[in-house]
Amino acid sequence: MRIIILGAGRVGESVAESLVSEQNDITLIDPDPERLRVLEDRLDLRGVAGNGIQPSVLRSAGADDADLFIACASLDETNLAACKVARSVFGIQTTIARLRSPEFEEGDELLSNAGFAVDHVICPEESVMRYINQLIDFPEALQVLEFSQGQANLIAVRVAEGSILVNHTIGEFRELFPEAPMRVVAVYRQDAELPVAPGTRVLPGDEVFVLAAKSKIRKVLGAIHKDDRPVRRIMIAGGGKVGLRLARNLAANYQVKIIESNRKRCDYLAAQLPSQVLVLAGDSTDEELLIEENVGEMDLFIALTSDDEDNILSAMLAKRLGARRVMSLINRRVYAEMMQGSAIDIALSPAQTVIGELLVHVRRGDVAAVHSLRRGAAEAIEGVARGDERTSKLVGRRIEEIVLPTGARFGAIVRGKESAAEVLMPYHDLIVQEGDHVIIFIPNKRLMRAVEKLFQVSATFF
Repeated sequence: MRIIILGAGRVGESVAESLVSEQNDITLIDPDPERLRVLEDRLDLRGVAGNGIQPSVLRSAGADDADLFIACASLDETNLAACKVARSVFGIQTTIARLRSPEFEEGDELLSNAGFAVDHVICPEESVMRYINQLIDFPEALQVLEFSQGQANLIAVRVAEGSILVNHTIGEFRELFPEAPMRVVAVYRQDAELPVAPGTRVLPGDEVFVLAAKSKIRKVLGAIHKDDRPVRRIMIAGGGKVGLRLARNLAANYQVKIIESNRKRCDYLAAQLPSQVLVLAGDSTDEELLIEENVGEMDLFIALTSDDEDNILSAMLAKRLGARRVMSLINRRVYAEMMQGSAIDIALSPAQTVIGELLVHVRRGDVAAVHSLRRGAAEAIEGVARGDERTSKLVGRRIEEIVLPTGARFGAIVRGKESAAEVLMPYHDLIVQEGDHVIIFIPNKRLMRAVEKLFQVSATFF
């Protein structure tokens, strides 16, 4: 695809990096030519320096032939104006805007063709908050991703010593846990992928990716990670946009403390948040303050300041002082990779949380959801089987008859809608029906094009 991205900040850079790796034709617009030169040297893309709301700059970026326009500059007004120009002047079919303000929602009349012409809205702050909420609901998971409107979940869990599945093979899981049907789609040991075969034995410390119906997730977690105590007490470091949204969202159901170093911001937080949320003025890396506020009794410590180093330090300090589980917001990819397997349980990346939302609009075929996994190296894709036996590579065929690229694996089939939906495990003799939502795990993005073709309906298929 020919894609124009406006804004070379952290989100824009991550989006460009993800899309470039799939051999898309990417042009990046930003007012800072030096920033563009750095990214041009590192990534296979073209940079255009200038103001992205000006038609002349968009024309220089190739807007006349673009398939997709993604506006992720730092200001909402810039993104809104740029999308309007992209559609009205150049007729770009799909526009996506990063909008921080909660007053702009996808589908609003204001964002229609008659308004700002924004087809899809992304908000990294909102995405991070939703992601954290999922991890709070399932506290022992490393990652929780929803498919088919919440009917199925893909969870990543580190296998705990003493859990039911330790030292058993994947082939034995079904017998050990018949009441919770699950599909293991990947196993990683010390960052190396193991073959997902019946004879593969799971050991403590392994990272296991499992697909199951949402109603069975708690049982699955109990099998893999013995300790699944609910979260009650939460401490948040950083009262910025994400911290405020999260604290407001959690206040009704959890005991929440929030630490903010800026005194004026503390006053604002105290005015905006319910009275039961305790707002603390101080430095989240201050050991004495954390001890005084009983960080060791916290079920969850979440570092959400704008400084990666402070987030890493405060989360590691909280863990050393006894916090049961710690998360850290980390923007720089190299830091996130360094923290893998450290005292920090989960490294959160704002850009990575929205990559999947964007990839849905880049993928070919009838794709309902895409989730980026393992810092963008792998993906899980949910597509809808369309057509019939003559026009589709999926419909009317048994699972064992469908040829996937080497390494890709079926995760689950969701059949039916809403309350009538049924999550089916993809056993060899299951026949795919028209309208089924098919979830496939892809360990390497190089396999994506071959998987996409499965969801494309052809005039005739031989």
